[in-house]
Amino acid sequence: MTTSSSAVVLFSHGSRDPLWRAPLEAVAAHIQAAQPHRPVACAYLELCEPDLGQVVQTLVDKGAAAITVVPMFLGTGKHAREDLPLLVGELRTQHPGITFHVQQAIGEDTRMTALMAHIACETPAT
Repeated sequence: MTTSSSAVVLFSHGSRDPLWRAPLEAVAAHIQAAQPHRPVACAYLELCEPDLGQVVQTLVDKGAAAITVVPMFLGTGKHAREDLPLLVGELRTQHPGITFHVQQAIGEDTRMTALMAHIACETPAT
């Protein structure tokens, strides 16, 4: 594999509205621009594709040995607390040679909290 063997999956709920995915895809594009040798992909729980299993299979087929799943949720609700651990458990069984790491919900990172507070307090452009 000519790319990094450590991949990133941005995992989110999903929506039928294709415009909903634009911010998540922008994060993936930012990662690709900053780290062009690191595989990155978006995966969705429901309502659109690809799902987490499809993305992981593609990354494994391309040579990923470690996959970090980043829950792109503001908080650790049911999807991050219950659904995601079950999905990752199944993936660990299907891909025993792959190391999976699941980060905390992105919105619970103190850097994200500080950024959201900063944005909320900006003076509106007139």
